[in-house]
Amino acid sequence: MKNLNFLIKPASSLCNMRCRYCFYEDEAVNRAEASTGRMTTETVDCLIQQAFAALDNRNSSVTFAFQGGEPTLAGLDYYRYFVEKVYQHNANHVHVNFAIQTNGLMIDEQWAVFLAANRFLVGISMDGTKALHDELRPDAFGRSTWARVTKALSLLQKNKVDTNILCVVTRSCAKSPVKVYHTLQKLGGNYLQFTPCLDPLGKTRGSMPYSITPELYGHFLCGLFDEWYRDWQAGRYTSVRLFDDYIYLAMGMPAGTCATSGSCGNYLVVEGNGSLYPCDFYCLDEWKLGVVKDTSFVEIMQCDKERRFLKDGAEHPAECNSCRWRRMCFGGCKRDWYVDSTGKHNYLCGAFQMFFEHSFPRIEQIAKQQKACLY
Repeated sequence: MKNLNFLIKPASSLCNMRCRYCFYEDEAVNRAEASTGRMTTETVDCLIQQAFAALDNRNSSVTFAFQGGEPTLAGLDYYRYFVEKVYQHNANHVHVNFAIQTNGLMIDEQWAVFLAANRFLVGISMDGTKALHDELRPDAFGRSTWARVTKALSLLQKNKVDTNILCVVTRSCAKSPVKVYHTLQKLGGNYLQFTPCLDPLGKTRGSMPYSITPELYGHFLCGLFDEWYRDWQAGRYTSVRLFDDYIYLAMGMPAGTCATSGSCGNYLVVEGNGSLYPCDFYCLDEWKLGVVKDTSFVEIMQCDKERRFLKDGAEHPAECNSCRWRRMCFGGCKRDWYVDSTGKHNYLCGAFQMFFEHSFPRIEQIAKQQKACLY
């Protein structure tokens, strides 16, 4: 294999926060085993050995990204052990990337120094403003977390850790795109990600108090883009990952995420007990691919269930075929698809239609300028 990407859940679904909209808690309770516990050193050893065995040569790369639940609950010693084992087993000197997505509550000076020393990219979850964040992201005791999370971000920045901020776009958040954008900027967020809130499995989309609707999400993206574009015009560039992807696509280059590239299968999820899944949104019993200690990654990537998952993800809604924005949207994320009596659809299709109608000439303008700079 040329490249491998892992999303590792070293503490499974364990978490020290109680986010009202947590999609992974919802997935966990829909499995036979909600939490598989903390990852053992034996599983770490097997994962790392198998990863490097599957890679071709020193021109290959591997990304070890950690998520949860809350991945820092595995403890700092877990990460020290993991990184040490990676260095021990990387005999061919392949390129290694480390990343972690955290709620920030466990981050202290020791964590910050370790993450900086080992060049982790740290994503920190913050929902826009203090009011929006504390509305839906309390800790396990129901207490406010905004002050602790902003303190963690500041500590990471002080130690020169590469960071990005991930903001979940809920119903309340979607009504304040300008305020959300500038609040995160003022916190030092030069790299921002916005992801639409998911509803629980089996629930009607848009039915929860925090649910996003296509119209709300469309207006949010338009308002966010307008502010982002003004900054770009003024020479104040802030990376918004979704907009960056659209610029790449307009330049004829590949997008950086599966949701904007129209293809599943960019990574494997490794649960705390070594169970493997094809996607973070599909860590369910029916999509379990195997266990690290029992199967090689070459076999996993070629197994029937993985092939079926990729095939399903490639069968976009039929209406995408005649859509003028197909080359920019590719049908969106599979997790947003639903089927009714008229066929398969993307729940957020209306949002993307609204956004591209509003912004595409400016996306093309930026893409042309960026492309000119390459030659």
